[in-house]
Amino acid sequence: MHREQDPDRHLAPTLPRPVIMDQFWADAVFLHWRIGAEAVARYMPAGVVPDVVDGSSWVGLIGFRMVGAGLGRGFPVPYFGSFSEINVRLYSRGPDGTRGVVFVTLDASRLAVVLAARAGGIPYVWSKCSPLTRGAEAEREYGYDVVRYRRQATSRFLVLPEMDRTADDALSLELTARFGLHSTLAGRTLYIPNTHSSWPLHPAVLTELDDGLLGAAGLRVEGPPESVLFSPGVQTQFGKPSVVRPG
Repeated sequence: MHREQDPDRHLAPTLPRPVIMDQFWADAVFLHWRIGAEAVARYMPAGVVPDVVDGSSWVGLIGFRMVGAGLGRGFPVPYFGSFSEINVRLYSRGPDGTRGVVFVTLDASRLAVVLAARAGGIPYVWSKCSPLTRGAEAEREYGYDVVRYRRQATSRFLVLPEMDRTADDALSLELTARFGLHSTLAGRTLYIPNTHSSWPLHPAVLTELDDGLLGAAGLRVEGPPESVLFSPGVQTQFGKPSVVRPG
């Protein structure tokens, strides 16, 4: 069955064994803009096309705190396994209909992690990345601040979550229920699957945005993001990569 017709597509599929990495994603902020599929096609790995959601492609600016990342299941790496990450991502569809994400850049503050990930084909950038909070607990804002060390690009954004509301509309689920990524390594297109429970999602109000990461990646958007979401986080595992065969 084509996955776009699958009513369970927002639920994680079975993860191929073995589990190669385990981590917690905390205080996730999702900012999304519409963008034309023709503007993002060149970022797609071979054999992969831009996914279309609600009539358009989307670009996301996503920040979260990586907590306790480690190899296998339940073996977090001290210090190097916890850091803030801010990524610019697009949405993809493989030749078999599998939906995923394509990372354009991922900013992180752990140089060893950056170097290891880049060797595996993931476009990490070494940056000074800091989580931000502002206000009392009942009205607390969450966000992230990024300053790249080698490339003069910065980003700063904050949102105020509406914790008494749940974001369970179709668009919010389509943009966040993604269980794998498409990437390129040694001339081959890979699909790296992951699994996690459904995001506990809340609508949020954007209170501050000064971003240069999208522009530095060559992605042009206008105005504020159409979708603004917050999640306290989920535990996730990654499975064995597979080679994407041409359709």
